[in-house]
Amino acid sequence: MSTESSISVAAVFDGTERIADARHIAGSFLAGLRDAHGLFVSVRTLETVELVVSELVTNARKYAPGPHRLTLAVQDGSVEVGLWDSNPVTPTILAPDPYRVGRHGLEIVRASARDFQVRQEAEGKLITVAIALDEDPSGPAIG
Repeated sequence: MSTESSISVAAVFDGTERIADARHIAGSFLAGLRDAHGLFVSVRTLETVELVVSELVTNARKYAPGPHRLTLAVQDGSVEVGLWDSNPVTPTILAPDPYRVGRHGLEIVRASARDFQVRQEAEGKLITVAIALDEDPSGPAIG
């Protein structure tokens, strides 16, 4: 069996793909954790990772020109979702407002995450979100 730190996948998007393509990559990665590596992945973890991937890729497509790079990895009992984009501006996470229409994506991502980090890089920024792999060990496993 591979060590956790070596289990990862990456994909580069040019902006023409469907957001569903990114969710599919996440779902396939998590199914591989179960099938190829024998790791438990709950339905809740699958749904949370797919939601986070969808929100991050949507924001990157909306606010950053150029390509985006999605990475998924297992590290320290978490699924780490990374999204690099070419816009160096750190995203603003707005305070919760039940009357605001839209712009709740990063609120959702932060609320879903074990850890949330934004790191500016030489070109652009990298957002990294960690989601507990065993989010709901009493619930059903995927597949």
